[in-house]
Parts: sequence; C-alpha cells; structure tokens
Amino acid sequence: MSDRPRTAEAIWQAADLPARRLAGVALNPAAPTGVLLRLLACDSAAVRMTLCRDRDLPREVVDAVVAHPDQHTRRFLAANPYVDPAQRARLVEDPHWIVRAWLAGGPGYRHGRSELPEHTVVRMLTTYDREHLDTIYRQVPRSARWTFPSHPEPKVRAYACFWWSELTAQERSALLADPDEEVREKAETLLTNRILDPEYVERELPDRPCHARTHLLMHGALSRRVVEQVLAAPAGREDLAMIAGNPSLPLDILARLIRDPDPHVRETVADRPELTAHQRRVLADDPHPAVRTRISLHPALTEEERTAIDYEVSSDQTFGPSDAPTSLYDSARSRRHALSGHPLLRRRAACDPTLPPDLVARLSVDPDIGVRVLLAQNHPQAPAALLLRSFLEYTGRERWHLTTRPNFPTAELAGYAEAADPMLRRLALLDPRIPAVTVDRLSGDSDPEVRVGAARHPHLPLRRLTQLLDDEELAHEAAANPALPLPVMHHLVAALDD
Repeated sequence: MSDRPRTAEAIWQAADLPARRLAGVALNPAAPTGVLLRLLACDSAAVRMTLCRDRDLPREVVDAVVAHPDQHTRRFLAANPYVDPAQRARLVEDPHWIVRAWLAGGPGYRHGRSELPEHTVVRMLTTYDREHLDTIYRQVPRSARWTFPSHPEPKVRAYACFWWSELTAQERSALLADPDEEVREKAETLLTNRILDPEYVERELPDRPCHARTHLLMHGALSRRVVEQVLAAPAGREDLAMIAGNPSLPLDILARLIRDPDPHVRETVADRPELTAHQRRVLADDPHPAVRTRISLHPALTEEERTAIDYEVSSDQTFGPSDAPTSLYDSARSRRHALSGHPLLRRRAACDPTLPPDLVARLSVDPDIGVRVLLAQNHPQAPAALLLRSFLEYTGRERWHLTTRPNFPTAELAGYAEAADPMLRRLALLDPRIPAVTVDRLSGDSDPEVRVGAARHPHLPLRRLTQLLDDEELAHEAAANPALPLPVMHHLVAALDD
C-alpha cells in the first residue's frame, strides 16, 4: 500500500471525493460482503480505515482484514468497538507491534468496557511489553477475578493483585506466599500500601508540580513536616487545596483551613466528614456561595439545617451520562437523596441507574431541570415523556445522547422540522414516518448536522440522493444511506478498476 501511517484526521483530510464516496459505501449497512471485500482491497487509507474501524463486519471480511498485508489496516480492526471482541482477539499474535499495541489499548473510554476472551488477556499479560498493558483493564473479563489469583502463570497472578480489596483472605495469603518473587512483591506492596506510610510519602514526594505529587498530597499519609512545608509555601495554594481533602490531615490544621482566605480551600474542607457542628455552622455562613453550597450537602446536616443555608443551584451546566459503576450506589442513600429538599442531592440520586420505580416516577416530575435530565440520561427505565421533555428543555452538551436512551420516543417528531432550533430539526429525522419531501428539504438545511442526518435518511428521494454523491460535503453521508441502490454501489466500486 502506498500510504504512510498518519493520524485518523490526517487520513480523512487527505481523501478526495471518490475516496469519500467509497468510505460512505464502506459504512452502508446495505452493502453486501462482496462490495466490502472490494473496498478492503483498494489503495485508499481513508476507505480501509472507515471499513475496519467504524462498523461491524461479516466474518468473511474480518478474515480478510486479519490476513491483510498492511499493519495499519489491521490496527483499525484491533480497536474497532463494533465487532465482536473475539474477532479483535484474533490479532493477539499479530507480527507487528503497532497492531498488538492497539489491541491492548482497545476501543477507548467513550465506548465503555469491551471484554476480550480470558485466554487472549492471559496471552497479552504473558507476552506483551509492560507499556502496552496500561489500559488493558477495560478489556479484562469479569470472570478473570475468580481465575487469575490461582492461575499457573506468575504474571497473571501478579495482575490479580490489582483486585486486592476484593480478594478473599485465602487468596491474599496465597499471593503473599507465592513461589514467584514478582507476585510476592506485588502482593506485599498492596498489603502495606506504601502511600499510607508518612515516611514513604515524605521521602518520595516530588518537589515540583506533577501527577505523582498531586496523588501523594491528596491520598498519601501526610507527616507534620510535609503539612508545614505546604503551609509555608508562598505559591502553594493548589497544594493547600489538595491536602485540605486528605483524610490524614491533622485536625488542628483542618480547623485553620476553615478560615483560609482561599475559597477553594474552604470549599474542599466543607466535604470533610469529621467537621464539628460549630465548624459546619461557620462554613454555612461563609461569604462565598460555592463554600455555602458545598457545606449544604454535608451528610451530617438535617433537612432543616440545609434549608437554612443560602446555597446556589446552577442549571447552566452539563447534565450527562454518569460513568460511575453501579456498585458505588447505595440504595438507602439514594432514597434519602431522592426525598431530600436539596436539588443537588436529588441530582445525585437521579444518576443512580438502580433507582426503584417509585423514585423514578417521583424524580421524573421534579421541579429541577438537572434532576429530570440526569434521570433521563442515566436510568434505563426513564419514561418516554421525560426523555422527550428533557430533550426539548435541555440545550447543553450531551443533549443528543438523550435520543440514544432505550425509551426515547420517535413517533410524531416530524413536526419539529420547521423549528428554529437546528437540534429540533435534526430530531424530526428520527420520525420513521417523516415525509420524503421534508427529508429532501432538510438535506439543504442551514445546519450541517441536519444536512448530514438528512443525507443518511432512507426516505431521501433517489433524485436528491444521487445528486449528493457529487457534493463535497455530503457525498460520504449519501453513499452510506441504506436506500442507495445496489447498482449505484457497484458503479462506485467499479471506479477502483479505472
């Protein structure tokens, strides 16, 4: 292949109009296997990247990708979030390091977990370079928690130590007495948890701002000497805010920080569970609204005490899906929060995907938009009426994510095609009964997202669809339209022979 490895953006920017059309065909759900195989054999990096990275693939096409001579084509499959992870796993023995590195990296955070087969993870742990395994945890199957602690391979047992807090006493004892030195050292490190040793923290604390310094100041056991150094540093306000939330901070220092001139420090202190009633009252009367708002959420306060605080609740922020694992939610705490008079506590409850039906019904009609939208974004049983209402009322980032929720309604949305808000015109395209003439008009809309949605809509008239194949902006989207006739697809692909 003639192209050299480049970033995905650079590959796409270099693609000419014929390549963009073919990349659209590569995404077309109606494209037959034969067409996809022809596209895989083409010389365009943009086409191969789109085909191998951005869609699910038939087994025959996966077979061809795995055997493809270009390692940069194989690497796109290695991180494809749409194919079965077992298909990606076939690249575990790939001869080129870049493919193996992309397989270890996986699809990335925004695609969530993508669990590889356990035997594939074992192979990676025992043969891959350490630097390639930093993000593999997103791909480790949950079944590994039960098999890795007693696995015959030492490197796999060493990896099991990362679940230290979840291991049984018997499993911990076995790892501490493991015949392999690396496994024993890993287990002993986690058993002693060196950052809980003040002498270790004092000795290893970097003297410059960096991630390691931040981690130790926030989570390490702080010696009096380290605390005094932070207090004495004239430009160490960020460090002071870090130690303000550290559980090991001496109580006399905590009392001093309650009246620190920096509101960010006082705001951090307001989270401390050991605050006395008097200290909570001081923070409740703080001149800075962020501090008063933070202390108003303190778990030791009564509902009456919260109501008496002059806190502020902003609706001008992002209300999106939470990435917190379900295990972090406590049903009793979520119920207390859901029944609270404080909107910010109800927002916390709204993020809990395990809320029971009675609380879902209650929060669905909450007077606070943040509560309603967070419930819509995070609960799998959020009602259709709430989802649509949230989309209509919320205009922040993550708004479109609401349309991906399980119960989002699509009927009778075509009327929004006349709305002034381009997001509502885009919403109209989700209506399965939207008239073809409306889709035709929206394909020339002033908003690019609306034009893209219309170009891909199966109701777009064939005349307009074929016209858009010559449009620099929308050719890619039009070629991906499932209504594109098969003869037209074959005609586009036949250009590869010219």
